[in-house]
Amino acid sequence: MKTLFMLLLFCHVASTVKHSLKYFVTGTSGDPNLPEFVGLAMVNEVQVGYCDSNIKTVDPKQDWVRDFIKDDPKHKEWYTQKCYGSQQVFRFNIDGLKQRLNQTGGAHILQRMSGCEWDDETGEVIGFHQFGYDGEDFLALDLQTLTWTAPRQQAFTTKLRWDADKAKLEYNKYFYIHECPVWLKKYLHYGRRFLLRTELPSVSLLQKTPSSPVSCHATGFYPDRAMMYWRKDGEEHHEDVDHGEILPNHDGSFQISVDLNLSSVAPEDWRRYDCVFHLSGVEDDIVTKLDKAQIRTNWVSPSEFPAGVTGVVVGLLLLLALCIAGLFIWRRNNDGFRPANAE
Repeated sequence: MKTLFMLLLFCHVASTVKHSLKYFVTGTSGDPNLPEFVGLAMVNEVQVGYCDSNIKTVDPKQDWVRDFIKDDPKHKEWYTQKCYGSQQVFRFNIDGLKQRLNQTGGAHILQRMSGCEWDDETGEVIGFHQFGYDGEDFLALDLQTLTWTAPRQQAFTTKLRWDADKAKLEYNKYFYIHECPVWLKKYLHYGRRFLLRTELPSVSLLQKTPSSPVSCHATGFYPDRAMMYWRKDGEEHHEDVDHGEILPNHDGSFQISVDLNLSSVAPEDWRRYDCVFHLSGVEDDIVTKLDKAQIRTNWVSPSEFPAGVTGVVVGLLLLLALCIAGLFIWRRNNDGFRPANAE
């Protein structure tokens, strides 16, 4: 989906701390390898709950979520009912879309992202509720005007019908603007040791070959509100720079890389460059000077191979050439010059 799930927060100024509660729901049709329905709950981009049409129950993904459910068992019951109810609604909606768009076969996917974002300094709350169909944005609810926006012509009929359901519109506004942030604050309270922690990364300079870009790589940081960039003479540098996305690690932390192409930079000018990592809420940046001695690489030049190893490699190449030549001769003799059978 082009914009539905790509929420990249890159800002080079100190920002207030924002927290989020997001629900990702996916319904599928025509793909036997996927569950018909999958639901995820995320707090600050950390998965906290899961359900699908196969397990038919809600599975907490964090220990602190289990503690929360022990104190409030009805909370899990609400999610279980929502999971089952949404499954029926998504099946109905996909069938309706397929009929309206004359789609008689193939696999189709309906996705929904909804939730809220809360700024813990200003108190501002932003709610969102939007749908995507077959990889493209389909409908988005404007919680200020309580109207649906249809970026695709095929969604206009659905927009008109949903705009007319005033009761549902008011419910969505109340839930995502008022109820959602209350739940988010409860989750942050129970998961504060994990969700509100701050971890600085280890930063390394990496390079595949002497002619490859130098990659400044930071891993192990939390939260994901971070940025990294190259500087030249103390000023942010944009030329020949490739920014990577913030990616999750298996342990819940994050990583990011930013590459610098030095093909047109003289070796004596390398000292003018450094890499800066900034984590939101942390005053001091991590600055790494571009130093050839500090670059990590697995590349070894042929001249650095021991003489014995070089000889073995050359010998293997010669043997391979002889085998290929022999195979060619054998195929020629067996395909074009077969002797007559002796009687």
